[in-house]
Amino acid sequence: MGVFTYEDEVTCSIPPAKMFKAAILDSDNLIPKIMPQAIKCVEILRRRPIHIGSKFRSMTHRVDAIDKENFTISYTVIDGDVLSSGI
Repeated sequence: MGVFTYEDEVTCSIPPAKMFKAAILDSDNLIPKIMPQAIKCVEILRRRPIHIGSKFRSMTHRVDAIDKENFTISYTVIDGDVLSSGI
């Protein structure tokens, strides 16, 4: 098992709370509509997102923490061909 840490900060004209809600909290509905050529579907399994179809056949991750006040999310990839692809 390995550890990969990624941190990103995005600047845009949309208020942070609205962007976080759309990009993180409502992503299961929004992302397949925005990128239908890349993401087939997002499923909620036991109220944790996620089985995502993308350029990889699949990726399953577990959401470890969501901080709505600081607009952060931590998750762990637990399955899928993304793990064997040498990201």
